[in-house]
Amino acid sequence: MKTIRYELQDGIATITFDEPNSPVNTMCLQWQEDMTELASRVLQDKDAIKGVILASAKSTFFAGADLKGAMRLQPTDAGAIFSEIERVKKNFRAIETLGKPVVSCLNGTALGGGWEVALVGHHRVAVDDSKIQFGMPEVTLGLLPGASGVTKMTRHLGLMGAQPYLVEGKTFSPKEAKGLGLVHELVADASELRAKALAWIGANPSAQHPWEAKGYKVPGGLPSSPAVAGMLAVAPAMIKKQTRGLYPAPEAIMACMVEGLQVDLDTALRIESRYLAKLMTGTNARAMINTFFFNLNAIKSGQSRPKSLRDGAYIEVPRFKPAKVGLLGAGMMGAGIAYAQASRGIATVLKDVSLEKAQAGKAYSAKLTQARVDKGRMTAEVQQQVLDRIHATGDVADLQGCELIIEAVFENRELKAKVTQEAEPKLAAGGFFASNTSTLPIGGLAKASATPEKFIGIHFFSPVDKMKLVEIIRGPQTNDETVARAFDYVQALGKIPIVVNDSRGFFTSRVFGTFVMEGVAMLGEGIPAAAIENAGVQCGMPVGPLAVIDETSLSLSVHVMDQTQADYAAEGKAYIPTPGEALTRRMVKEFGRAGRAAGAGFYEYPTEKGARKFLWPQLKPLFEKADVQWDIQDLKDRLLYRQAVETARCLSENVLTTVHDANIGSIFGIGFPAWTGGAMQFIYGMGIDAFVTRADQLAARYGVGFALSDAVKAAIRRFQPVY
Repeated sequence: MKTIRYELQDGIATITFDEPNSPVNTMCLQWQEDMTELASRVLQDKDAIKGVILASAKSTFFAGADLKGAMRLQPTDAGAIFSEIERVKKNFRAIETLGKPVVSCLNGTALGGGWEVALVGHHRVAVDDSKIQFGMPEVTLGLLPGASGVTKMTRHLGLMGAQPYLVEGKTFSPKEAKGLGLVHELVADASELRAKALAWIGANPSAQHPWEAKGYKVPGGLPSSPAVAGMLAVAPAMIKKQTRGLYPAPEAIMACMVEGLQVDLDTALRIESRYLAKLMTGTNARAMINTFFFNLNAIKSGQSRPKSLRDGAYIEVPRFKPAKVGLLGAGMMGAGIAYAQASRGIATVLKDVSLEKAQAGKAYSAKLTQARVDKGRMTAEVQQQVLDRIHATGDVADLQGCELIIEAVFENRELKAKVTQEAEPKLAAGGFFASNTSTLPIGGLAKASATPEKFIGIHFFSPVDKMKLVEIIRGPQTNDETVARAFDYVQALGKIPIVVNDSRGFFTSRVFGTFVMEGVAMLGEGIPAAAIENAGVQCGMPVGPLAVIDETSLSLSVHVMDQTQADYAAEGKAYIPTPGEALTRRMVKEFGRAGRAAGAGFYEYPTEKGARKFLWPQLKPLFEKADVQWDIQDLKDRLLYRQAVETARCLSENVLTTVHDANIGSIFGIGFPAWTGGAMQFIYGMGIDAFVTRADQLAARYGVGFALSDAVKAAIRRFQPVY
């Protein structure tokens, strides 16, 4: 066996997982072959075995399935996948029904298939380390725990108890696992695992799983029990409300849990295999595995972090975590960034035009930390440490020695230039300067800098404390070292960085703009506002386009249009507003509706406590046309295709340089539906030819926003990932 070591000594069969040339153990094809051989050996040695120990030679216990192979699967592979899954479970059952005690020694993390391996043991001993994670997050990849995970977790915890860990994919620490009864003993160090295992084997010579014992009852009751049956009557509707029918995995998991408890164990395991085979060979799982595993890991591992060219060779830029960062502007963005930094141990200088305004910005961190204290997630001592790291000031001299200064002032080029020139001289030697602009080209802003090679865009999203994505924008003169240091800074905040090249609106704001403006354009065509909003929700966007533009502010959109028009004029170009832009301007200038912050936009915002917003009634007489023909599928396609086309254009124009930045940026920054795997994976999942055909149809009917040039089509094909 190549991935497993088997030793039988003094009646103890020690099974050590040790996949060669890999930092972790996975359920690769070789491991599956080795498990079949292992099961055969264990059965042969049955009479000589007193107990079995499952262990790992890696720093973690077991990582789970080999997902690269899943990316190549097609629906026609479902039968073969079912057989593979059944073979894995047959081998598990051979070990756990041997009639001998089996102990899993968990020296590190066991997720997904790794936790299913751990569940083979009748007894589980784990190292008590809060950094270790257990659980089954398969649902986040469009899958279910089909190597006996659903069946066993449901029998261990019951339908209600297992639901958060299966349907939601919630993970847990060793200490939490012990509280759930999923881990039986904790040790301080991995060196203690074997002794604990041997002691338990000696004391329990005929161990078995709880459900194998006579008289076993499922915790909480069977699906037929009144309490559980009442929950099951509403559970499917609740799941459908959350998934909008776009994510098959949660529904499959719930069905598998319920069906599995109404039959014997072997039948339940077969049901589980069927559900997993269907999910694994579907487009949703492929899309989510691509993005939430491969793309996200590509970013976390630093594939977007550049190396520096020196003396004709690329060298690694030293890792960077600033000790002191300055922020210009204590408004919503500056205050949010201050909290993000201080909560991660970074000394922060929060500067505004006056001490009072800076202190008001610091108060935001006090509010957020107090909420955590009230919920028991932070101690008062830690809260004070966070607040002590934020120095509110109205004096620019206090920025002296900052390794990074970020301006987060209003989107006005002249104001940004002024604060840049005022603050930049205070940087520490080798420090760099960043703008938090969401639309203004970095090359233009860098003209105010004395060192444009050390000037970069670091675009946070609001609210900063909740939004994970940060867009790093490389200006025309920004050097590799500055980009790498900005990348490290973002990761030091626990956020996800994507790297893009300079352009008006960069990537996220540019593509986001197409979403909201396509929705506004639909309104201008006479389509009912409610239909537009419902189309946005039905296709998987967090909310409809009219609600989103209200949140971000119609007046801000008009300001950006004005700035863009002025920039075009300065360059001697003609600026022609789109239909959506023209209607947005009317909403602000003609009807005085500037968005949610102003109390009125496409929606009305009642001030009564508990009252919900509703669409402005005047939208119907002003814009809706009774004779307009519209189709809900067209509306949904327009909202998704418009964003996907613009994303592909960004790749073609070198604004984006990787598909992983495109997919992760579109989901975490714009809210592009996660079920698609992101804006580019939406194209690849549909099939390039099918996407081009549909885009051409939309372009013919709804305009050039959907048109794909030959260059864009070539970029789509060139960037297509191969697994």
